[in-house]
Amino acid sequence: MASAAPLTIDEPGERRRSRRANLLLVSGCVLLVIIMLVLAGGPLVLKYGPNTLDYAAILTPPGSAHLLGTDALGRDLLARIIYGGYNSLFIGACVMVVTTVAGGLIGLVAGTNPRLDGVLMRIMDVLMGFPVLLLALAILAALGNTSVNVVLALAMVYTPRTARIVRAEALVIRRLTYVEAAESIGAGPMRILLVHVLPGILPALMVQETFLFAYAILGEAGLSFVGLGLQPPNPSWGNILGEARAAFQQASWLVMYPGLILAATVLALNLIGDGLGRAIDPKRRDG
Repeated sequence: MASAAPLTIDEPGERRRSRRANLLLVSGCVLLVIIMLVLAGGPLVLKYGPNTLDYAAILTPPGSAHLLGTDALGRDLLARIIYGGYNSLFIGACVMVVTTVAGGLIGLVAGTNPRLDGVLMRIMDVLMGFPVLLLALAILAALGNTSVNVVLALAMVYTPRTARIVRAEALVIRRLTYVEAAESIGAGPMRILLVHVLPGILPALMVQETFLFAYAILGEAGLSFVGLGLQPPNPSWGNILGEARAAFQQASWLVMYPGLILAATVLALNLIGDGLGRAIDPKRRDG
């Protein structure tokens, strides 16, 4: 009877996959750093504030006076994009933090407590059954469209995704040998949860929340675009695009520039998330 062939590792292929993951991660980080530097350094060189009106320069094309042009009220588009970036990224970061805490706790409890698992997951299933923006719109219509309510609405619709991922990871980790050994020597549920289960889910949670940061920025932009997100005169990338609809045909720059930086930010976060995912998960590297 022939002996089984020895297990070999495709080292050149593994190195190529590792380089691909690193390239995605580095590319996303570089792009995100450039965007952050532009947003951070913008106020140092801006000549105008985001709400400075200049009725003599209404819908001025990009030029030396206004690098990216002006809007229908004569406001400098570059200033509004930079200050709008602060608001959009801040709301996105708040949504990510709230979702990480809420979804992580729900997922951990569901994955480690069989009695609560069914109830919590059915609630998450109900929330996931609604389209994301439609549910967020309904929540904002009930609560009012303040910045805090925008964060709560987006966190509520994105929490089920995080909860299900954390639960799935927790269920796998609970069946590992070292966790069963800790239970056999009398470790309490809280110690098992914090010492053994939580560190194991952090890599997957980190990748998920990177993608969710991008989703939250897009979600805020969508809500503000239809007038239910951040309210004028406070700029955000979403309401800048929403205000540009009326003058789009004669002033295309009002849509092009905020759309480009929004797309670049989401692309950077997705590259970082994909690079982290490939670096952490060998199956994704193989794919």
